[in-house]
Amino acid sequence: MSVSTAPPAPPRAPRRKRRETRDRGVSWSALALLIPAVVVLGVFVGYPLVRMLTFSFQDFSRQNNLFSGKAPNWVGIDQYRKVLTDGEFWALMGRSFALMIVLVTLTMTLGMLIALLMNRLGKWMKLLVSVGLLLAWAMPALTSTVIFQWMFDTSYGVVNYVLTQIGLDFDRYAWLSQPLTFFMVVVFLVTWQSVPFVAFTLFAALTQVPGEVLEAAELDGAGRVQRFRQVIVPFIRPVIAVVLMLQVIWDLRVFTQVYALRQSSAAANTDVIGTYIYRYGVAQGNYSEASAIAVIFALIMLGLAFFYIRSLLRNEDV
Repeated sequence: MSVSTAPPAPPRAPRRKRRETRDRGVSWSALALLIPAVVVLGVFVGYPLVRMLTFSFQDFSRQNNLFSGKAPNWVGIDQYRKVLTDGEFWALMGRSFALMIVLVTLTMTLGMLIALLMNRLGKWMKLLVSVGLLLAWAMPALTSTVIFQWMFDTSYGVVNYVLTQIGLDFDRYAWLSQPLTFFMVVVFLVTWQSVPFVAFTLFAALTQVPGEVLEAAELDGAGRVQRFRQVIVPFIRPVIAVVLMLQVIWDLRVFTQVYALRQSSAAANTDVIGTYIYRYGVAQGNYSEASAIAVIFALIMLGLAFFYIRSLLRNEDV
């Protein structure tokens, strides 16, 4: 009589040493680490923003309230109505945006050209160009402004000397006293300081473009311009978009170069939005109206950033 044997049991799956993955809730330790940063932002950013909004709805000024100690009155949107119906405000906004367009166009164009050049240079030439860009980028804005002020000085400026030596009539020419030539100097200065960032960022993006794709496009008969437009730009478009948005924000906020470079005689005709808020609010003591201008400008900047980022995200989803 044969004895039937049961089949051997299947081997038991090894017990996992780690616990099953589960949905993670709120990490209280991470939130605790964020508390110091939130407190610092609240003190140094949040509080000034709240005070600025408060001032924009009051009639607070240095002469009537700060020195006398009298409490300001709430005037609602009167300050905003006054600003938006002021022709000087719109002329100032037009001047600031025109300056921004010129700066962004020159900075992005020159930065892209330098990035393309660096992508084709040899090791040592690339190192030399990088060192030159870093020196221009590392120089403080105020230091660069003082140097340019000496270069374009009426009596001792090297620019007037060189132009006079080559036969042009620029003897004792006052570059910084005329609005047009003043903004020419500002454009030259700000572009010189901004190009290194754009060039380095775009050069880093160019190094990520696949070489085999460029070689395939070249074998298909695409020229340099076609390869740039149809291969390189689509690959680095997100980087270009981010850099472009940063340049728009930075060039609208330009302050140090304009404030330190200009002469007092041309102050009213060379104001941009930042210097106007400072001169009208801090120097003259009209805090409420200056706060209203700052709030309007901040809303414009937020609107530009919102629509630009929205279009960027929409293009990524396509």
